[in-house]
Amino acid sequence: MSTMIVRGAVAVVEAEGRVRTGDVAIVDGVIVDAAVDSSGATTVDATGCVVTSGLVNAHHHLLQTAFRTLPGTRGIPMREWLPAMASAYAEAGVDPELTGLAARAGLAEALLSGVTTVADHHLTWPRGADTVGMARAAAAAAADLGARLVFVRGAARDDPQEAAASAEAIVRALLPGVHGGVSDDGMLQVAVGPAGVHSDPRETFALLGEVAEKHGLRRRTQANEVVDVEIARERYGRRPLDLLEEWGWLAPDVTLAHLCDVTDAEIGRLAASGVSATHAPGCDVPMGWGVAPVRRLRDAGLAVGLGTSGGGSNDAGHLLADARLAMQVSALVGSQLPASEVLALATTGSADGLGRPELGRLMPGSAADLCLWDVSGVANAGVADPVAGLLWAAPGRKPRTVVVGGRLVVDDGRLLTADEDQIVAHLYERVRR
Repeated sequence: MSTMIVRGAVAVVEAEGRVRTGDVAIVDGVIVDAAVDSSGATTVDATGCVVTSGLVNAHHHLLQTAFRTLPGTRGIPMREWLPAMASAYAEAGVDPELTGLAARAGLAEALLSGVTTVADHHLTWPRGADTVGMARAAAAAAADLGARLVFVRGAARDDPQEAAASAEAIVRALLPGVHGGVSDDGMLQVAVGPAGVHSDPRETFALLGEVAEKHGLRRRTQANEVVDVEIARERYGRRPLDLLEEWGWLAPDVTLAHLCDVTDAEIGRLAASGVSATHAPGCDVPMGWGVAPVRRLRDAGLAVGLGTSGGGSNDAGHLLADARLAMQVSALVGSQLPASEVLALATTGSADGLGRPELGRLMPGSAADLCLWDVSGVANAGVADPVAGLLWAAPGRKPRTVVVGGRLVVDDGRLLTADEDQIVAHLYERVRR
């Protein structure tokens, strides 16, 4: 039995609306509420820190970590951005090696910024590529670093039959003999999801949905951002949510990312369907693609999570920074979201959208994923509410310590599971910059 005790925190955020003081006890990678024998336990000093659960990035494109700040990809319509990114992928040659190196860099960045679980919606699958090898490479990067990974076998203009066959092969390779899409240790999850109605036909949605039903996988897609609204109107004379509903993709096992352009009537339909949502302001706001009405979505009863999206549109994978942005821009589309609620988006909301109630919380029985955020420095001086200060004060703050499944992976702001310099060098070498 392995035991860890986190001691001396300024505050412990157990879940939305539940903040306390006192120790956090961990036994065999799980939060417990009983007093534990401290002899032989690993003690983590949380003096001066707020302790939260590990953040959950519900929407990322890890491959794009290799393609940040590309010339000609900022401040342009999505119709132009998509082919610009596709050209960069083609020039680099997306294969298992690049997939693994980009995932390794993106996941290392995630851990160093307090994100312990990343949902990677992988959408780039060159014709004839070793798709299982690409998925294995991303999963291996996560396992090596000690991060939780949700690998989403996406599709973007792929042949529907090939996409479904690849998804089936990936599930069998990554989770052999597992039904429900989550490994026994909870470190790896597999899901499926087309990029959206702008890029994928009904057949792709149907066939990937069959794979999901067969293996008990979650389904994920993107909707009502910009380009899908335009193309759905041009191609089908409908709105994206009309199509998704008709195609059977408004359901409790589905999460929709973005949702910048939704009407009140559509929000009501989403709530009735049981679908969950992911807000990605770090992508949509700087690109000028809109702001999701998070207040209205949550008031309607939707679980709303938070994601960074990929490095091609949001050049950072820093989810707490995007939580701060979400809080700041919320008043543009409704009432201001309080910091505690936005922190919940990045933890419980994201976890619920993944169907993972054991994540995003520090309650008894929860997975022992947690972060220690130092709030003792001058950047936090004068802060009345240290939990709210996590978002309002010290932009870009990073955690002092990160634990995943009861294992220390970051301490004193340093990654313990890999050499950061080597991660950077290997990625640059591969993309020849």
